[in-house]
Amino acid sequence: MMNDRKHIGDVGEERALEFLLQKGYEFVSSNYHSRYGEIDIIAKNGEYIVFAEVKTRKTGSLATPSEFVDFRKQKRIITTAKIYLSENPTELQPRFDVIEVTYMGNEFEIEHIENAFGE
Repeated sequence: MMNDRKHIGDVGEERALEFLLQKGYEFVSSNYHSRYGEIDIIAKNGEYIVFAEVKTRKTGSLATPSEFVDFRKQKRIITTAKIYLSENPTELQPRFDVIEVTYMGNEFEIEHIENAFGE
């Protein structure tokens, strides 16, 4: 069941969004695309508009999910967020989070890293 990478990523994003909503975040958008990249989840929380990158991996992977959000990936996310903000102006402060979703079978563990990177 959990062997197709796209399916695994989609399930991880669903779990991450459920997690944010349970923490009181307000959903704004998901899978926002620009020519530079994609932002998995956009949400609001208090004074922040949060651009969240979701990384899903199996338990026992060689690296933590957040280690796959390298500098190049961060720059693409930041550039895409700037485009989003130019199209959707807000007074909220942008913040870049990484949400690690680790699974073993049907069990999911979520680690939310707030303010994981920035300019």
